[in-house]
Amino acid sequence: MLTILGFVMIATFLALIMMKKMSPMAALVLIPALFCVLVGQGAHLGDYVLKGIGDLAPTAAMLMFAIIYFGVMIDVGLFDPVVRGILRFCKADPVRVVVGTALLAAIVSLDGDGSTTFMITVSALYPLYKRLKMSLVVMTCVAATANGVMNTLPWGGPTARAATALKLDAGDIFIPMIPALAVGLLAVFVLAYVLGRRERKRLGVLTLGDTRAVTEDVDMDVKEGEPVLVGAGAVGTGGAPSGGSRIPGGAGGGSGAAASAGSPDEADLQALDPRRATLRPKLYWFNAALTVALLTLLILQALPIPVLFLLGAALALTVNFPHMKDQRARVAAHAENVLNVSGMVFAAAVFTGVLTGTGMVEHMARWLVGGIPDALGPHMGLVTGVLSIPLTYFMSNDGFYFGIVPILAEAGAAHGVTPVEIARASLVGQALHMSSPLVPAVYVLVGMAKVEFGDHTRFTVKWAALTSLVVLGAGLLFGII
Repeated sequence: MLTILGFVMIATFLALIMMKKMSPMAALVLIPALFCVLVGQGAHLGDYVLKGIGDLAPTAAMLMFAIIYFGVMIDVGLFDPVVRGILRFCKADPVRVVVGTALLAAIVSLDGDGSTTFMITVSALYPLYKRLKMSLVVMTCVAATANGVMNTLPWGGPTARAATALKLDAGDIFIPMIPALAVGLLAVFVLAYVLGRRERKRLGVLTLGDTRAVTEDVDMDVKEGEPVLVGAGAVGTGGAPSGGSRIPGGAGGGSGAAASAGSPDEADLQALDPRRATLRPKLYWFNAALTVALLTLLILQALPIPVLFLLGAALALTVNFPHMKDQRARVAAHAENVLNVSGMVFAAAVFTGVLTGTGMVEHMARWLVGGIPDALGPHMGLVTGVLSIPLTYFMSNDGFYFGIVPILAEAGAAHGVTPVEIARASLVGQALHMSSPLVPAVYVLVGMAKVEFGDHTRFTVKWAALTSLVVLGAGLLFGII
């Protein structure tokens, strides 16, 4: 019964948010609460929720101060040269913009933290996507999938969890997987090129000063032949000219990205205004050194990540904005993002707390593992790789690697499959995992990009799952798995 209810709960959640019948925050809270009552454990709902909040509180704290830190770095102009370099490379060509998104996300992912990757990537590219009226769900899809592949780095989390769970060396798991992961990353760039071609077909090759009418015809909700104005003025001067059409759902991923000038979204186009009052050019190298030091300490795990970002945010605010009034203004400027993301994390704590506390996730996993035919025993590496795709989407990495992978390794050992093969195969699903509703970082991504989570899910899942299958196929082809 718990197995069935677990699958029904997840399916109900996904259906409601993808159909936009409920907001993700409300769905994350109300649906698990309802199912907790249905399984007869309503009396324990408070305990499950508090356990979930306790588990995710450090993540919420990290995201809160990381948003403030990177928000301040954007305000003071740390990333302006990066954006200018991207603009020179992209030349307003949608293909180059989307491929540049994959490249930037992959490079920043080297720090091993998805939230940091998404904050930097979205901050750098959001104004460009807005000005060119490109689809923001394309940006979130490519960034999430690229980060998912790179998330397998030994300091990224999944590899370390697999090594700990099976008592293996992380290097023995990761290093042989590099060729397969490289093919997976190549697949992300191919995906970026394909999606970029779609955007180019829809928009044409633009210049940052052009305005032209285009036809919405690729993965959009606009009726065929409806005119959409594309292009914008100089950075900081706003978006489309007065009278531009709003693209419902499509180009903005459900957020009205193509709003005309004078809309609230126009302020977002001024995020990198070279004349903004918050710039601190004399402190540029201090801020660069502080950011490099912070990311280095993060990789080295010198201190817990929430502590690092707490200290970094406090130091960045104090040095760049020594006056109390200015500090309050900067915190207030980023308060909306902080509230949205931290609220989603705590709402997700209800979902994970109920899913774990009631035992639904354990019953679901054991049902899946128990359904593996004995004939597939010698191919447990392949089985693990396939199962990792849905399981890491519906479960936390901790639940999968510490609860399921040991069971799969035990089953594989009975048929001569080594634990290290199981560990390598368990990394396959990470490309999809980064878009899971149970991953706090994805709410940073969709929140900063102003994309509805349901739109992101509907657009991204198929591409991320395909990327995971490419990694699996490469691992089998190279004899790694």
